[in-house]
Amino acid sequence: MSRRPRLSVLLVAAATLTALFAPSAAAHTAPAAPRTAVLDGTRLQQTKLRLDRGDPQLRRALRQLTARADNWLDQGPWTVVDKPKPAPGGDVHEYLSQAPYWWPTTTPTADNPWGCPYVQRDGQRNPEVDTGTDRQDVEKVFDSTYDLALAWYYTSDRRYAHKADQVLRTWFLDPATRMNPNLDHAQFIPCKYDGRAIGIIDFSQSYTSVVDAVAILGTGAPAWTSNDRRAMAGWNADFLGWLRNSAFGKEEGAAANNHGTFYDMELAALAYATGDTALARRTVLDARAKRIDPQIAGDGSQPQELARTRSWHYSTFDLVAYTRLAAIGRHVGVNLWTYQGPDGQGLLKAVDYLLPAATGAAAWPHPELEFYRYAASDVVHAAADAGDPRAKAAVPKLEAPPGGDLWALRPAAEQLDSIAG
Repeated sequence: MSRRPRLSVLLVAAATLTALFAPSAAAHTAPAAPRTAVLDGTRLQQTKLRLDRGDPQLRRALRQLTARADNWLDQGPWTVVDKPKPAPGGDVHEYLSQAPYWWPTTTPTADNPWGCPYVQRDGQRNPEVDTGTDRQDVEKVFDSTYDLALAWYYTSDRRYAHKADQVLRTWFLDPATRMNPNLDHAQFIPCKYDGRAIGIIDFSQSYTSVVDAVAILGTGAPAWTSNDRRAMAGWNADFLGWLRNSAFGKEEGAAANNHGTFYDMELAALAYATGDTALARRTVLDARAKRIDPQIAGDGSQPQELARTRSWHYSTFDLVAYTRLAAIGRHVGVNLWTYQGPDGQGLLKAVDYLLPAATGAAAWPHPELEFYRYAASDVVHAAADAGDPRAKAAVPKLEAPPGGDLWALRPAAEQLDSIAG
């Protein structure tokens, strides 16, 4: 008489067959949703699951994202201590950048090595600002950590996480190479100012990408340790304190154009990331009367930005800040998209104002030294996601930026035409 197999043996056999013939359980396990400030962490989580299931449209976008991430693997890391001359005061850990639209008036000499005095040429970028300071390197820090963190999240490729960790540690955490958490010497003008409040835009226009990259890595990236998370949170808290309390921070917060909008967006993102949700919520709420009412006209135009020689760039640029601020508002219970000011002004109307030029249906009717239609693509995507029917209809007509349209993988507006100031 044969013996009946033991239950434990049957269970092991069943588990083996399941492992051999069933779809991989790992492929369908929901990844953690990062607590991102601008990006929607739940949406990233859902996108990751769609990628794991082989969504062909997302796979194409992922190839474009990983191509960007691959490009960073053999670059950097970068550090503020590398520049040929320290910032005024001599501390090599101080961030230094030069005002982009200021130019020398004389040929440099031994007695006047800068060619002073400097004069302003709005919208015309002085090429010397890209050498000898930290401006170009910090943009690489921002862009690389964002691309690398997203690429790691969607692919689980450890190379991306390790490179992002190296870049962040070198710029922000390593005592030998870290940046001091202030912008006291941003956008200095030779022979005129050692630093300016306006220089905060160097960080406010892109630093939220780092804030979100850190949150993404915090979902379990290899090499990004609990000590790294604590140290980065400390740096962000110190930087937030400087933004709120320094004379430069207060001056930038009072600006009545894109500088003020970006300041609020950065303040709200850092507040949310460091746990001060009350400050984040208050900042988004205050932006209604403080920013939208005076900065956006009833027809959706932005008068302060239209006054610039780069009116298209600055109109789209300011809306990058607004749409990211609206994204932060989503986390703290404020719908900035539905707000309308006393003249009917609002974010949806401001995006709609751009649509004829963004879709190629009409020429941009204001001054612009160098028009790039794709500069508006992300802010139109943001408005479409917020429910604007005109923006939704415009999405298929948008011009993709260089490197492809990555909105599906990182649905938060970026500055797509590269210009600083």
